[in-house]
Amino acid sequence: MAKVIPRIGSRKNGRIGSRKSTRRIPKGVIHVQASFHNTIVTVTDVRGQVVSCSSAGTCGFRGRRRGTPFAAQTTVGNAIRTVVDQGMKRAGVMIKGPGRGRSTALRAIRRNGIRFTFIRDVTPLPHNGCRPPKKRRV
Repeated sequence: MAKVIPRIGSRKNGRIGSRKSTRRIPKGVIHVQASFHNTIVTVTDVRGQVVSCSSAGTCGFRGRRRGTPFAAQTTVGNAIRTVVDQGMKRAGVMIKGPGRGRSTALRAIRRNGIRFTFIRDVTPLPHNGCRPPKKRRV
């Protein structure tokens, strides 16, 4: 029988805040990755250092519910709560992916009291993509 290892200090939700030094962050960048099956939100300062992050999985959603707009809204609320307490007022938003939670995530950011400096879509697009595999012999 396997020995159970107690997890000390595990984060219930994906917000990082207690172990990082709390400093005033007036401006930042919010990265939203909205795929078909999950939504990941990362908040960084202007230099690119991660201040807070959250995903639909760490918010308690499992399976197909992780790709829903409601899961994206909850994820954004979880990730942003920490930085709003640290004084973030303005943020740029980099949004990536084709998921259903894109517009809901933007609405949730606006509702949490953060003004947008810019909104940029950084979804990677293939310019004719990779070379296809060669044809098999018949």
